[in-house]
Amino acid sequence: MKYIVIHCADTPNDREVTAREVHGWHLSNGWNGIGYHYFIRRSGQLENGRPEYWMGSHVRKKNNGSIGICLAGRDEFTEKQSLTLQGVINQLLDRYPNAEVVGHCDLDSRKTCPNFDVKAWWESVK
Repeated sequence: MKYIVIHCADTPNDREVTAREVHGWHLSNGWNGIGYHYFIRRSGQLENGRPEYWMGSHVRKKNNGSIGICLAGRDEFTEKQSLTLQGVINQLLDRYPNAEVVGHCDLDSRKTCPNFDVKAWWESVK
């Protein structure tokens, strides 16, 4: 695994969203289901998206060799989300120790998602 890619759902910061809802949105876009492997709700609850063995659909030209984690919200994330995100990343790094933790925007300059500097954040919390 080359990348662990952090995303945001680009939903209102105060709206509770589920992986099931995102799955429905992605199906309506003609995709074959939720593009992320993991989804973190505003409450910090971790939900599964697609299985890790199934290539994601979350970052253009970098889906092969990457795991996608999506946070509910747009640009203000909860402390519970942050703690859950740290835990998931640490679990993934146990399995994929050479993976780089990045934001969607680090791999696609046309994007601002997840609207924070993932590399700086990760350095400050790991």
